[in-house]
Amino acid sequence: MKKSDFDFELPPELIAQAPLAERSASRLLLLDASAPELQDRMFRELPQMLRPGDLLVFNDTRVLPARLFGHKSTGGAVEILIERVTGAHEATVQLGVSKKPKVGGRIELADGSHAVVLGRDEGFFHLRFEAPEPLEKLLLKLGEMPLPPYIARHPDASDLERYQTVYAREPGAVAAPTAGLHFDQATLDALRERGVDTGYITLHVGAGTFQPVREDNLEDHHMHREWLNVGAHLIEQIRRTRAAGGRVIAVGTTVVRALESASKDGQLHPFAGETQIFIFPGYTFTSIDGLLTNFHLPQSTLLMLVSALVGREVILDAYRHAVAERYRFFSYGDAMLILPPRA
Repeated sequence: MKKSDFDFELPPELIAQAPLAERSASRLLLLDASAPELQDRMFRELPQMLRPGDLLVFNDTRVLPARLFGHKSTGGAVEILIERVTGAHEATVQLGVSKKPKVGGRIELADGSHAVVLGRDEGFFHLRFEAPEPLEKLLLKLGEMPLPPYIARHPDASDLERYQTVYAREPGAVAAPTAGLHFDQATLDALRERGVDTGYITLHVGAGTFQPVREDNLEDHHMHREWLNVGAHLIEQIRRTRAAGGRVIAVGTTVVRALESASKDGQLHPFAGETQIFIFPGYTFTSIDGLLTNFHLPQSTLLMLVSALVGREVILDAYRHAVAERYRFFSYGDAMLILPPRA
């Protein structure tokens, strides 16, 4: 397949630039393969669309304020976007700078500390931060929330809360698992009252999630690496859910990638480590029965993943409907619940 097979027309004004006043006030497009047509619903109606005994699986990663600003010794401005924290004082990063620094180069930060360039791997740099506190504390002091490149504004104080799920607990991501941004405590309570169970994986979303597919032939594309953890407790929850006839619904593509990475020979196993899994049409899913997700970029790996679940034309038809009905797209946008035929 070609990346051009996943293109669609998106008016720029449909790209959400800010969250709604209430998390659960988003719209929700229901694509149920057993139903004759799409349904335009509201996100707060989600509990009514699920069954008692279903299991929602969330990604509990917590977004770091991963964008830093500094300058080179020559005075040139530098923007640092953390890709992954690799140690107490080290990270793999992307650098926004007019002239790329050499190994050994120093980047001065706002508090007087600095970072040293240890090496470079294609578009990423490895930095050591010479600061008294660990890098995560340094980011909390100096960093700003790394809003996606399609949000054309600087982050403000509200983004510290809203570009973060209400259940985030494991720090390490530099991009939010955005399908979870719609959930507030009232919705979680309603799901529990409905008899819907919840479970968690951790996948630390990297900035590489925004990198475009550069190869036209999908089989030539190589995914970026992301760290994940799928624990034994969740696997037991999934086993019990399936045994009782319930469905496993992934909240976001990161959950899909984590569960499918932990699946071997059709069975889930505890797994902690890195994944480069690339899911596109032709892939056979073994771990999920449905997916709650936001609307994704044209020609993106995330659009390819959701297309693998119910078919490319089905998804592109749904996206055309969403555009015609003026749904809000991407991170701060609206949501979509996809229930494949077997669900």
